[in-house]
Amino acid sequence: MNIHTRTPLEAYRLAVEQQGFVSDAAQQHAVEQLQRCYEALQRGDFPQGVYLWGPVGRGKTWLMDSFHGALQVPARRQHFHHFMGWVHRRLFELTGTAEPLQVLAWELAAEIRVLCFDELFVSDIGDAMLLGRLFRSLFDEGVVLVATSNQPPEQLYAGGHNRERFLPAIDALLQHMQVVAVDGSQDHRQHPGQRHQRYWVRQAGQPSALPALLAALRQGEPVSHEPLQVGHRRITVHDHSERVLHGGFDQLCEQPLATGDFILLCDRFKAIVLGDVPALSAQQRPAKIARGTEDAAERVAAGDRQLPALSIHDNAVRRFIALVDECYDRRVPLYLEAAVPLEELYTEGYLAFAFRRTLSRLQEMQLERFG
Repeated sequence: MNIHTRTPLEAYRLAVEQQGFVSDAAQQHAVEQLQRCYEALQRGDFPQGVYLWGPVGRGKTWLMDSFHGALQVPARRQHFHHFMGWVHRRLFELTGTAEPLQVLAWELAAEIRVLCFDELFVSDIGDAMLLGRLFRSLFDEGVVLVATSNQPPEQLYAGGHNRERFLPAIDALLQHMQVVAVDGSQDHRQHPGQRHQRYWVRQAGQPSALPALLAALRQGEPVSHEPLQVGHRRITVHDHSERVLHGGFDQLCEQPLATGDFILLCDRFKAIVLGDVPALSAQQRPAKIARGTEDAAERVAAGDRQLPALSIHDNAVRRFIALVDECYDRRVPLYLEAAVPLEELYTEGYLAFAFRRTLSRLQEMQLERFG
């Protein structure tokens, strides 16, 4: 690391004084905690990590990235879902190994001093069951964790099935991290910056804005209408060139794609154009009971759990959220043409809380500085 790299506090002051950032007390407190952690690491100490949580657009990711960029010790910065994907792949490779989570912790501790997570969010029971042991093993090996989240540790996986299996993970976070609320009144993603339209509303009977957009983005590149080979599967899309992917909402969000597929798409393309995005709001449908026995005729005391009350679009919305997250994290511009204005895209459904972050990120994508 360059010895002239700015410290987290220096980077924040410069952003406020010269780059048009709007300072607030919550950010100031957060950067002071990051600065303390940074200075302790510089001295060779083993400080508490920092857990930054708060509403969308409050600068949590920017603050963490400034901290990570300043570090002069080995560190890794990952979106939390990417990290968990790596954990599951590595555990599969370690099948038959005694204490595989401990082996993972040893491997990471041998490689890095600091692990930075963006968007720590737990919704999967498999992840919840792993994280308590994994976090404790990492902390025992001296790995310092810095993370961002929209929720405080105590609210992670709230209402999740078998949540008691996740409580050791929460205890480990509270014991080894300084929890800092970054909850200022302003959504900093909305300023500063000139607007750059990347979202269009398709009016009935009017031509689409996408043909002209695609011609401008491709700049004469050859176009193929053949299905895309993505990993081990083929994906049908409208068309694609070397740098630009053009697909429909039904092709990328209503098909059984996963986060790993969106990672590969962002590896390959410099811009993604998504058309025919419908209004995604819908009433939640009555939830079913997941039976834990072969005889599911009656509800039993053990093994049953209430499934979430999803709307008809929510499975597709999950994929849409994952696509937006990947494009945002990788700075790949996502261009959308939809049936309704952005603020009306998803206003009702089980995923309303998670979609707040998606909406904020899509709004930031309408600024010149993105991408």
